[in-house]
Amino acid sequence: MNRDATLSWVLGVVAVAVGYVQWGWQGVVLATTLVVFWLLLQFSRALRTMRDAAAAPIGSVASAVMLHSKLRPGMRLPQVLRLTASLGRPVSTEPEAFEWGDASGAKVRTEWLDGRLVRWDLVRPAETAEPSSAQVPPA
Repeated sequence: MNRDATLSWVLGVVAVAVGYVQWGWQGVVLATTLVVFWLLLQFSRALRTMRDAAAAPIGSVASAVMLHSKLRPGMRLPQVLRLTASLGRPVSTEPEAFEWGDASGAKVRTEWLDGRLVRWDLVRPAETAEPSSAQVPPA
């Protein structure tokens, strides 16, 4: 279990204990109700994020450059899904990698370890227009 989950469980147990000490069994009921309400809020938020991301085309983002600038190490997938508003296109499973691209052809490839963002790269489309030597005036 990671540190955030452990802290959440400890806070829930502390809330129940404080409720019991202060108000007896009514305090336990109140603390349990508050913990369940908090869990429902988190679940609702996760479902809303997934619903919004599933409605968009897979692997598309408005601007790959802007996405690249907003990514930070340690971000969780739901945080990245809120930024992209779409599900990523799976690239590989080992390491777990997803990709988002924009209309210009630029792509952001992300790598994940234990549900956290560890690495990302911006890949821009290759420039195809090379200057021709016939267009250069003689010196």
